[in-house]
Amino acid sequence: MACKFKTILASISIALTLAGCASKGPVSEIEKLDYKSRAITRSDGAVLVSASVLSADESHDIYGVPLAKKGIQPVWIEVENGDDTAYWLMSPGLDPHFFPASETAEAFASTYENETLEVLDQHFSALAFRNPVPAGTTVSGFVLTNLDQGVKMVQVDLVASGRHKSFSIFAVIPGFRSDYRARRVFIRELYTEDEIIEYTDEKAFRAALEELPCCVTNKDVSRNGDPLNLVIVGGLDDAFPALVRRGWRPTEQTWSGSVLKMINSAMSGERYPYAPISPLYLYDRPQDFALQKARDNIHQRNHLRLWLSPMRYHGKDVWVGQISRDIGTRFTIHSPYLTTHKIDPDVDEARTALQEDMVYSQSLVKLGLVKGVGAAPRDAPRRNLTTDPYYTDGFRGVLMFDVHPTAITDVQFLPWEGREGGFIEYTSQQQ
Repeated sequence: MACKFKTILASISIALTLAGCASKGPVSEIEKLDYKSRAITRSDGAVLVSASVLSADESHDIYGVPLAKKGIQPVWIEVENGDDTAYWLMSPGLDPHFFPASETAEAFASTYENETLEVLDQHFSALAFRNPVPAGTTVSGFVLTNLDQGVKMVQVDLVASGRHKSFSIFAVIPGFRSDYRARRVFIRELYTEDEIIEYTDEKAFRAALEELPCCVTNKDVSRNGDPLNLVIVGGLDDAFPALVRRGWRPTEQTWSGSVLKMINSAMSGERYPYAPISPLYLYDRPQDFALQKARDNIHQRNHLRLWLSPMRYHGKDVWVGQISRDIGTRFTIHSPYLTTHKIDPDVDEARTALQEDMVYSQSLVKLGLVKGVGAAPRDAPRRNLTTDPYYTDGFRGVLMFDVHPTAITDVQFLPWEGREGGFIEYTSQQQ
């Protein structure tokens, strides 16, 4: 009980200290657009699909009730069918636990005395996407899904007799104070054309990855921290949808609302899947993008930080990252917040777990290892910026993604580095 009290106290201390640093931040370009203007469009042959995820305020304006308070989020879908056959939108593809219009109306029927269940049902039904989409027509409407914040993976599956068209859309949701700048990350304003290095030769690309810095640093680059043990090749169309599909969520800015959520999570023991992550540095800047997969409570999570590099591989973005597993919270004098999350010292486990996780994403096409920070054995571990020990084989994992679905049996293993008896080495020997 005393140990649990200390971890709760540590989390509250983190939250209260962060409160002094909380800021509102600027309104992003994406948040200035209405849902149709920011819709993302994809095509396959003569079929065009557009999708947009509504914010809490937008869904309230359209439906007339606070859907977000019930954990419900409308996704707008438009299908322009230029094909010669009718298609059927599969709502469970967007969310296996989607909400029918009638069920959603029932959830609010007793709340609004002036609205009868029949009126609500008719209103919600009129807004819903209606199947089928006949040949030569355009159909649009909403599918009611479970609430996400920051980003949402929108999977649109259209079926017809003997045909199937699949679209994976990574949609940004307004109203979430993310710790990344949407314009900087998604419109790629970080580098000029002259700064971008394009690689098409595998050997040269491998050498460039091995020459990356060993570790993240503090702001003034005076100390090394956690190892840079991750490289992701891909972006908005493949890598990020794959991560979101497997349950990875964005992190929230440090502001009064997120601080309150951290305190509530620490007190209640509930999960906070968007909890803020402290800044670490590469390329003279804090992480461009951070994702986490929450576990049972705020003290436990897998988390990764990503920096967009100036490298491109066969035209795809190359992200350099750091991944580790938080297993608790503790007090420390090595953090400006006086408290920190404690990491699992076996950082290779978190790296391997992500590789295995992405095999199930259907978007991973290649994976492997390259030389990185260098080996640090269990009996002589290194230390990160908050003095947590870590040990490693010294490699960094490389994950390459593509927009086209890839079966587990078709994932290729890069013959670069490996460990005797390890996942990469064993599997590559079986090919």
